[in-house]
Amino acid sequence: MHPVPREAFADLVAAAIAALPDDLRLRLDNVQFSIEDEPSPEDYRLNDVPDDEDLFGLFEGSALTDSMIDAEAALPNRIRIFQLPHEDVCDSFEELRDEVFRTVHHEVAHHFGIDDDRLEEIGAY
Repeated sequence: MHPVPREAFADLVAAAIAALPDDLRLRLDNVQFSIEDEPSPEDYRLNDVPDDEDLFGLFEGSALTDSMIDAEAALPNRIRIFQLPHEDVCDSFEELRDEVFRTVHHEVAHHFGIDDDRLEEIGAY
């Protein structure tokens, strides 16, 4: 797939966030979203990502279910979405859109305390 302008990719991320149910989206006030080209080697290492897998996004922070401190005083959680890995695996803009939605929703699930095992269990991916 040809590279997509950052603005168009950011629009896909924004659309994925907007597509979340209102009650979930309203609980993202302590989440900062960012778009980066690609994860660092350290991102792969720290998250135990096998060499043959891509990293499309990362949730960093404390899940709402794990918060032991006052939410007002907490640093914002962060969700990083990586553009280049998405472009590398997608053959069309429609496929890119679907993969971005899946990634954003996956990382938001981590914010709500849902881990990868549970996401697999419920058939989310």
